[in-house]
Amino acid sequence: MVDLAVIWAGLIAFAVLVYVILDGFDLGVGILFPFARDTPERDVMMNSVAPVWDGNETWLILGGGGLFAVFPLAYAVVMPALYMPIVLMLLALVFRGVAFEYRWRTQRWRRVWDAAFIGGSTVAALCQGIALGALVQGIEIENRAYAGGWWDWLTPFSLLTGVALVVGYALLGATWLVMKTEGDLQARMRRLAWPLGLGTLALIGVVSLLTPFQDAVYFQRWFTFPAALYSGAVPVLLLIAAIVLFRGLHREGDHAPFLASLALFVFSFIGLGISFYPYIVPPSLSIRAAAAPESSLAFTLVGTAILIPLILGYTAYAYWVFRGKVDPDEGYH
Repeated sequence: MVDLAVIWAGLIAFAVLVYVILDGFDLGVGILFPFARDTPERDVMMNSVAPVWDGNETWLILGGGGLFAVFPLAYAVVMPALYMPIVLMLLALVFRGVAFEYRWRTQRWRRVWDAAFIGGSTVAALCQGIALGALVQGIEIENRAYAGGWWDWLTPFSLLTGVALVVGYALLGATWLVMKTEGDLQARMRRLAWPLGLGTLALIGVVSLLTPFQDAVYFQRWFTFPAALYSGAVPVLLLIAAIVLFRGLHREGDHAPFLASLALFVFSFIGLGISFYPYIVPPSLSIRAAAAPESSLAFTLVGTAILIPLILGYTAYAYWVFRGKVDPDEGYH
């Protein structure tokens, strides 16, 4: 029998992953904006993501909307628990989106909109990481409702995951600019990718070591037989991606560092899924317990089966049209 709840959990996880790896690099470009030497360099950095940034955020809407539609109980628990970081993230994304449009239309206020772009990108990344950390450490539930306090999301572990995501997004942004730019800007981003790569790996390591101690279920998944046989493949894959990343930077490759950085996020996300399953809200709300009725799952799945290929299609087409390097004077070439 087809388990629609598990299928939907996989679709939402897929949407979140695609959002992280796509919107991650353009948030990273905003985080790296202070490292631009002058306005023309900032223009090139912004032009590198201008054609695709708003389409990237489609996946955030799909993930959040899907959670509301097919896992209403999970949505009702997660939102009160993470209300503050989620609202701050959305406000940051609004300021960042406005900055995309307004900085081109003013000279006098351009620095203000540059600051909004930097701040919006950094705060959005930080809040996403904090929300993730708060979810990993567990949400207190009683009688099918959130039973924790207003500030339960704010802990040393959630702050650590917040900083880790900011550094990781900055790595994605740096390697994206290595792939999309030329000359001095490309060389500087390549140099910057080295410490960002080392920092990302170090933070992945620290978070990975602390995660199994957040809940006994996590510990069993990673350190007991036979679960450790397949979960142990994740660190190996991360090591391979790290080798490809630094080898690509050393050989001054354009594409390998970015693809390896994406792989770091994909494998980390897989590790997170290994820890979570079968829970959608750790440590007690399972996928099946949080799911909507079967009829609702089936009805929404029909529309989603049509929608996701369309989104993937126009996303791939946009990246294909705007492939290649960004020219400082003429845009893409």
